[in-house]
Amino acid sequence: MPVPRTQREIARALLEAQGIVRLSEFRDAGITAATVSRMERAGEALRLDRGLYQLPDAALDANHTLAEVAKRLPKGVVCLVSALAYHGLTDRLPSKVWMAIGVKDWAPTAGDTPLRIVRFTESLLTQGVEIHVVEGVPVKVFGVAKTIADCFRHRNKIGIPVAIEGLQEALHQRKATPGAIAREAERGGVATVIRPYLEALTANG
Repeated sequence: MPVPRTQREIARALLEAQGIVRLSEFRDAGITAATVSRMERAGEALRLDRGLYQLPDAALDANHTLAEVAKRLPKGVVCLVSALAYHGLTDRLPSKVWMAIGVKDWAPTAGDTPLRIVRFTESLLTQGVEIHVVEGVPVKVFGVAKTIADCFRHRNKIGIPVAIEGLQEALHQRKATPGAIAREAERGGVATVIRPYLEALTANG
């Protein structure tokens, strides 16, 4: 396989390897913004959002927007309604991507992909995180049990019916055990809130 030599060849190799590439990553590879702009005009690169590019013929995953957002917010974690949707625990299609970031982390300005930012303390941001690869991009997503606990913790933001639906589906689909959910609820300080729902839904075994 020949080694890429021109900036365009290097850029294409980067896009093929990573799926979605940030402008800063092009620059780190020695590719100028002017070259990226020329590639965009020539239809060789597709601009997804401010500073985000992909090959125009790339196969899009159903979770494509999560890959975009993960590139914009490398420290962020997909949470709440977006995490429920990713895990198949709700029929709702969130109009925005829900992302958890640290209390003092930088929040991005509005881009083409709408975001709903929720700030988590460091301990709650780092526990229960899974990494899933979407279109070649590592995407951080809270696991099922952690997501359910978070939904009850942020029930005022998303609505208690959404949290209950997520809990019901997680148990019905056996994607999390009652014990795992109870432990995450304890860590998140919502054990007393979630307990009645958990007991009601598991009363019949």
